[in-house]
Amino acid sequence: MDSRTGETLGAKPIAAGSDEVADLVARARSGDFEAFQEIVLRYQSRIYTFARRLLGNDADAEDVTQETFLALLEHLDQYRGEGPLLSWLLRIAANEVHRLWRRQNRQVAQADATEEEDSISQLPRPEFIAPWRDDPQQLLLRRETATLLDQALAELPEKYRAVFVLRDIEGFSTEQTAEMLGLSVANVKVRLLRARLMLREKLTRYFGDPDQRVSPDHPHT
Repeated sequence: MDSRTGETLGAKPIAAGSDEVADLVARARSGDFEAFQEIVLRYQSRIYTFARRLLGNDADAEDVTQETFLALLEHLDQYRGEGPLLSWLLRIAANEVHRLWRRQNRQVAQADATEEEDSISQLPRPEFIAPWRDDPQQLLLRRETATLLDQALAELPEKYRAVFVLRDIEGFSTEQTAEMLGLSVANVKVRLLRARLMLREKLTRYFGDPDQRVSPDHPHT
């Protein structure tokens, strides 16, 4: 079974989510290329945005988007229609991102292969943090804050950005995220906490209440 499909990630079968999408999938399976093109048009922007957040540059995101839909075309028969097609596509895209990192021998692949697992004792010490009630998905719904969050994400090391995007933005479970990235569940949890701390510090100036800022050395009372 090809490693690019959601099936290799231990995913439960996932459903089309609507009769219209199910019809497009059925037609594409039977060789209707126009139906396949319609699927691409519906989801390419979503897949590109997902890949762009993980990779941090347009060219790689475009490559991953193309590879995702090529994998879909080749393995559409493995999609069993018991969950959203988008979820299945996101799994393929996540695997394509990981394949690209391995090919390029970039930081995430190197870290996963050679470093010891992250531990709580290695958590960064933020300069200051502030209360921030909005979760990442809520921030992304507002255009003015989505850009700021994307900029902050781009500044994170890849290994933290990947965990944050999969777990907190796309909503995959900790176990699914671990399987996609080839990490232990414990390491995903630590990396996610580190990513959240780094992002919260970066975004405090925009979303935090200045009167409620807390310095690690000088607690607010």
